[in-house]
Amino acid sequence: MINALEAGDGRVTIIDQSRLPLEEIRLEIRTVQEMAEAITEMKLRGAPLIGVAAAYGMVLALNGSASGPAEMEALYDLSEMLLASTRPTAVNLFWALARMRESFNEVRGSDLETIRSHLRVAADRLYREDIDVNMAIGVNGSTLFEGAVEIMTICNAGALATCGYGTALGVIRRLHQEGRISNVWVCETRPVLQGARLTTWELHQDGIPYTLITDSMAAQVMKSHSVAGVIAGADRVAANGDTANKIGTLGLSILAAHYGIPFYVAAPLSTVDMKVDNGGGITIEERRGDEIRVVNGRHITVPGSPVYNPAFDVAPNQHISAIITEKGIARNPYFDSFQALFAGA
Repeated sequence: MINALEAGDGRVTIIDQSRLPLEEIRLEIRTVQEMAEAITEMKLRGAPLIGVAAAYGMVLALNGSASGPAEMEALYDLSEMLLASTRPTAVNLFWALARMRESFNEVRGSDLETIRSHLRVAADRLYREDIDVNMAIGVNGSTLFEGAVEIMTICNAGALATCGYGTALGVIRRLHQEGRISNVWVCETRPVLQGARLTTWELHQDGIPYTLITDSMAAQVMKSHSVAGVIAGADRVAANGDTANKIGTLGLSILAAHYGIPFYVAAPLSTVDMKVDNGGGITIEERRGDEIRVVNGRHITVPGSPVYNPAFDVAPNQHISAIITEKGIARNPYFDSFQALFAGA
């Protein structure tokens, strides 16, 4: 299994995803500031992985010195705020920080080593849970397809975006294990090319057949090939099923609806934000213009060209055939489906 993140004593080692697929470089992160930078600069990315990375970031935060309980709590609060500011769209970040806050409160007032050890146990638990969740998503999602199939996906919702196995790619991996993947159509996913750089790398590693396409080719592929379904990951799912995911997901959902192709979202229940009624309440991160203007260190347009660079868009619930979670498959009306899944959890 691809390990995008590994925790050690006083450090966390990650694959620098900004360098893939041409260079497989591992970075050692030893401070909460370095973790925040790695998340912001997308050296690690993917909603589930961001959440777990932030959990380990809180462990690293307490590697520093703290003379007493008051100073320790102040350090914890500042570190939590720093990590919370890195990526506003992915709800798993805030979910994981909330889980870590609960663990911190359980031992508040204890000595530094006790608190640090307790937080490390909590972060390790989140790591293991994520892998189990992803594998369950894969099993549940595979039941939606019959026979050998062609699947389309966007961005990277695989082992590199999680602690292992993946969400959207978890379903694809399960289908491949069952001998039922004939081809995966991988959208390149401009501007950062997570599909071209990361998803193809993962599929190649596992020997899963795939074909890379530019984002603008998706409609032609849907029109001329037997695509059994589109599977996307998610960074935040509203209570009504509206789903924020990597930019381009909205367009794919519209195309899939036009061609009568099922459009599925694969995401853990931790990505469902029942506090947000619909997609209009999801904050969409905007990133720097050079992600579009510059490729491999070279300008591909007029330097300084005005740029609009939203990192995510929102697919409306009416375009989503089902949302695949670790506890089962949710369908419209999503609010009721989610309530039932959470009750069963």
